[in-house]
Amino acid sequence: MTKPGLIKVVEMNEKAMTKSCDIAIIGGGPVGAALALALRDSGLNVVVIEARKPEENMRDPRALALSHGSRLLLERLGVWSGIQQVADIHTIHISQKDSFGRVVLHADELKVPALGYVLPYHVLHGALQSALLASNTTCHTGAAVTQLYSEANGARFVFQQAGSEHAVNARLAVVADGGKLLETSHPPQVHDYGQSAIIAYVTCTQPQAGTAFERFTAQGPMALLPYRDGYELVWTAAHETAQEMLQWDDATFLERLHQHFGDRVGAFLTTGKRTFFPLSLRRAPDITLPHTVLIGNAAQTLHPAAGQGFNLGLRDAWELAQEILDAAPEMLGSEAMLAGYRKQRGLDRNGSIRFTDGLVRLFSNDLPLVSSGRAGALTALDCLPFAKNFVAKRMMFGANG
Repeated sequence: MTKPGLIKVVEMNEKAMTKSCDIAIIGGGPVGAALALALRDSGLNVVVIEARKPEENMRDPRALALSHGSRLLLERLGVWSGIQQVADIHTIHISQKDSFGRVVLHADELKVPALGYVLPYHVLHGALQSALLASNTTCHTGAAVTQLYSEANGARFVFQQAGSEHAVNARLAVVADGGKLLETSHPPQVHDYGQSAIIAYVTCTQPQAGTAFERFTAQGPMALLPYRDGYELVWTAAHETAQEMLQWDDATFLERLHQHFGDRVGAFLTTGKRTFFPLSLRRAPDITLPHTVLIGNAAQTLHPAAGQGFNLGLRDAWELAQEILDAAPEMLGSEAMLAGYRKQRGLDRNGSIRFTDGLVRLFSNDLPLVSSGRAGALTALDCLPFAKNFVAKRMMFGANG
């Protein structure tokens, strides 16, 4: 039986020639761009399809938290040295509200220059795009993929650009930085945490350069990441509470933030624009389909606790590139190649999901006995160098670290 929409592709192909490529990357954000750069000298015909136009990505106000492991990957891609506006994280202070328990991680104890880095999204994206433009990779921006078919002999997709429709056959299609294309036919597993995150840039009277704070509270985790002269704030709360927080005036917001976080960075002085997004764990049940791979947010979207999501996606891209480079051209997208990728990513992907999900579930409650146990565990962890190193390496390199 013909799949819905397939006739449209065939009819269109009778009017216009269908193009072919070896690798099609659907999603040109940082994860998709990193994959394309890892393949730029492979001799393969690689095409990147990005829905947003370049100027839209350059207006993105978000800040990203990169692990040290992600820095190493970006160095291998040849883009790290050109990235500016980077704030180093040398210390991570992890604590529980209304508790004595805490853990402090130091970069020098791990013999690394920094545990992580904070930088504007548009700066990272711009560096990756500049490197792509200098390569022979074909990039289509402002191009929306409307149909994707995973078939026994290859993948085919249709995209719209500037009012025209184009069809492409690929040996391997990679869905990066999204996944809505497959949500109907292959719906993700979703767990709603009942929380939303408020993101804002804040300044304070006593900023601690190079120190990031992760604080667990009954209403959800919060983080302060060193950024410019202040901090990038991630403050989670129940959906309704977070909506109310958006309506507070700046003075009320800063006062409540001080009450919630404490005095470690002094009084909060200013806040930038606040943005809001709901938090859930979204996980594709299968990261591979015939001649198709899901990476980055298309494969999994995590809670921001511990800052694993983007870094996991970057590792997806790097490991997939290695599988592609090791495969003969005729084996691209084959079950043997896809099975190798699934096996390679299984430990890191599943371990990172369990690590992040476990933190949120364990710390987002105020049960007295559980709270006391958590406090004791954090204190014990701080006194055990081996255990501290394990946690730090997990945050820097994932489950394969």
